[in-house]
Amino acid sequence: MQTKTLSLHHIIKEPTIKKEKTPVLFMFHGYGSDENDLFSFSPELPEELFIISVRAPYPMQPYGNAWYAIYFDDTQGKFSDDKQAIESRDKIAGFIDEAVQAYQLDSQNVTLLGFSQGTILSYSVALSYPEKIKNVIALSGYLNEDILKQDYEKNDFAKLNIYCSHGSVDQVIPVDWARKAPIRFAELGITTNLNEFPVGHGVAPQNFYQFKEWLSARI
Repeated sequence: MQTKTLSLHHIIKEPTIKKEKTPVLFMFHGYGSDENDLFSFSPELPEELFIISVRAPYPMQPYGNAWYAIYFDDTQGKFSDDKQAIESRDKIAGFIDEAVQAYQLDSQNVTLLGFSQGTILSYSVALSYPEKIKNVIALSGYLNEDILKQDYEKNDFAKLNIYCSHGSVDQVIPVDWARKAPIRFAELGITTNLNEFPVGHGVAPQNFYQFKEWLSARI
C-alpha cells in the first residue's frame, strides 16, 4: 500500500498478521533525524501492528528535521521553542485522527514510540489527549510540562500505559531529567518506572527487547 497524503509526511509498514481491528504504532524520531531512523525497528516489532513512522515538520540544514527548534545563547544556554513544540503537539494529535481514519485502524489501540525530542512530544500528546492514546514507549526523553494543554491534570489517565527508559550515561539529556517523569506520572495516577541502561543517548539491545515485550503484552 502507498502512503496516503496526510498532513505529516510518513512511511508505513502493514501488519503481516491481520486482526479484525488493527492496532497502530506511531514513531516519532529525535532532533535532526527523520522517519527512517526508528523505522529500522519495524521488522522486529509485533507482526499485528500497523506501523507509521512520521517526519517532523521543521526541516533543518543541511539535513534532518525537528519537532521544534532548540536555541543556544549566552544568557539562557540551551532552550526549547515551546511555541513550536505546542504546534507540533497539536499537529501530531490531528495526524493520529487522520491516519486512523485513512488506514482504517483501531482508534482504541494507539501506541506512540518516541526517541529524545520524539519522546518529549509523545508525553505531551498522551497527557494532553489521553483519550486518543493507549500506550507510550518513551526512549531517552523527559517531561516538559510547559508544552502540555492547560488543566491537563483533570484528564482521565485510567487507560494510559507508559514505558520509560534512558541511558544512565546520556550526555545529551541527563538521566536526572528523565527520572522526574515517573514521579509526576504517579501523582497523576499513572504507574510506571524508569528503566535505565548503561549507554549514552541511544537504545541498548536489552532496552529494545524489554520494551518489545512490554508492548506485546499491551496491544
